[in-house]
Amino acid sequence: MKSSFDPHRLIAAALATALCVLATGAPAWACTRADFEGVVGTASTTLREMTQRNTPSFQDKLRQLRDKRQWTYEQFVKEAAPFVADDTIADYDAKSAEFLTRINAMSGEASNEAQPDCKLLEPLRTSMAALVDTQTAKWAYMFGRLDAELAK
Repeated sequence: MKSSFDPHRLIAAALATALCVLATGAPAWACTRADFEGVVGTASTTLREMTQRNTPSFQDKLRQLRDKRQWTYEQFVKEAAPFVADDTIADYDAKSAEFLTRINAMSGEASNEAQPDCKLLEPLRTSMAALVDTQTAKWAYMFGRLDAELAK
């Protein structure tokens, strides 16, 4: 019995599919909601761990500065404020808000469809990474200012 398998026909079909994908801009692979959830979950975990790691250390350094300067509670509240809220920190927060708005929009688009739009996955990944980078830079800035003040 002769096999109906024809490698030339298979290659031709694969090439036709690839050309259709290239012509339509559709991704060469299908994605799932789990792919989107994974991107968001990984970045969320990173942000949560960053906050859990940095907050106690930052608060400790603020207390060290309070003790070094012998501030009263009222002085501490007033003098420590610029270390947690200044124009640069506001810029980091504004950038983070922009990324979150973009991420929410992409997540909404992806979840409104039975099959997520795979073209949104890489921009989502990029936006989540940029959000993490922005928060990392914000913490570095805040710690840098505080460390410089403690060194005086």
